[in-house]
Amino acid sequence: MSDLPHGIRMIDVGAKPVSLRTARASGRLHARPETIRRIRAGKLEKGDAVATARIAGIMAAKRTSEFIPLCHPLPLDSVALSIAFEESAVTIEAVVRATARTGVEMEALVAVTAAGLAIYDMAKSIDPAMTLDAVRLEKKTGGVRGDYSRAK
Repeated sequence: MSDLPHGIRMIDVGAKPVSLRTARASGRLHARPETIRRIRAGKLEKGDAVATARIAGIMAAKRTSEFIPLCHPLPLDSVALSIAFEESAVTIEAVVRATARTGVEMEALVAVTAAGLAIYDMAKSIDPAMTLDAVRLEKKTGGVRGDYSRAK
């Protein structure tokens, strides 16, 4: 029984089997082409936005339960961030793995969001109109509910 208002509660996962859980999430940071060129070249006043974004994404995934109130803290097996460039966008992908009783979808989504925000922070002085969007779960594996893949 929950002592939080409105029946809010953390789900008891104690009886679930431990299994390999994976999740892949993606997102896009839209910016002016010149901003994208400078991000890609590492030519921002604050330094290398791509390396910073990778570290931010990994750190955020590891601390997801501190940001999302009802998430379980999980010992993650791995977090990998991929960053690619288009003319007016940075694409970000995170893949998270854990051997646990609950999934890692939120960790992957938080990793993508934090990586995008780290790039935004580093480039906002030259392009405050950037937008971070399309943050979404692409695929998950493992668990009682089975696998999920976003339709193309």
